[in-house]
Amino acid sequence: MGCFQSRTANVQSPDQEPSQPDSKPDLGITSFVPSCVCVFVRVCVPNGDHLDQDQVPTFKEFSLAELRAATNGFNSELIVSESGEKAPNVVYRGKLRSNKVVAVKRFSKQSWPDPKQFVAEAAGLGKVRHKRLVNLIGCCAEGDECLLVAEYMPNDSLSKHLFHWDRQPLPWAMRVRVAYHIAEALDHCDAENRKIYHDLNAYRVLFDEDGDPRLSSFGLMKNSRDGKSYSTNLAYTPPEFLRTGSLTIGKLLTEMGNYML
Repeated sequence: MGCFQSRTANVQSPDQEPSQPDSKPDLGITSFVPSCVCVFVRVCVPNGDHLDQDQVPTFKEFSLAELRAATNGFNSELIVSESGEKAPNVVYRGKLRSNKVVAVKRFSKQSWPDPKQFVAEAAGLGKVRHKRLVNLIGCCAEGDECLLVAEYMPNDSLSKHLFHWDRQPLPWAMRVRVAYHIAEALDHCDAENRKIYHDLNAYRVLFDEDGDPRLSSFGLMKNSRDGKSYSTNLAYTPPEFLRTGSLTIGKLLTEMGNYML
């Protein structure tokens, strides 16, 4: 069981019946008004809420030809990364021969000089399955190309709903739901000995076809340099990281606090 500190009161499990009618919110939203509630509640998330394995395809190695076909030759019109082609590692929407829609992350050619290390890291990550995660379903390491294949989330990221859509504010019930579900995802990662998640932010939270928030599994991927470190965005990094250059549980807690705000 993992525990997280939250500045919220009267936290309910999203699976419990709400005290008031709570329909699924419109996900076209932009503004997030922080709560001023000042009561600390310790939220303990139970393990065991695992994904039905039949819902997610078995992890596999794809050929480069398969993923090139799935993305129509890595067509720029299929890019779903919020930074577009400017992102160092670009994510595409693709369709496999089975007609399953997936997200394909294409790493820069300098990211992973050792393809065997990449496949080993991806295969290990592919075993971490949970219904609160965007699960990894495959990878490809061929020539100088390294790619990850994950479930596709059709309803965009929390970042887009908070900052880029000019509609209604995010309802309080959904704010709590997002925080609770991401805490569940992190707790499961901890139980699977994936204790470090880098760059925990609104870009890493994606909404599935039911409008439920999930945590991107890409944030669990280690860096290629030594197989132990993680790439990171300094905008979400605590000051001590700039001094030591290492990622710790303390950094994750800092990122969780920034994310909650």
